[in-house]
Amino acid sequence: MATINPVQFIQQVRAEVSKIVWPTRREVLLTTVMVFIMAALTAVFFALVDIIIRFGLSGVLDMFK
Repeated sequence: MATINPVQFIQQVRAEVSKIVWPTRREVLLTTVMVFIMAALTAVFFALVDIIIRFGLSGVLDMFK
């Protein structure tokens, strides 16, 4: 394992950080809104599936009363 000078390490870290392309405020806002929309759609989907399963299961169980 090669030993590296701490100053040289910091210089390399700064060089790598400068290569990062940060998202714009608009991109962050749009992706955040998309995540909330997808979470809401997923919640509605699973709520509907839950209602359908509950209705079907209660119908089957009522036949054996």
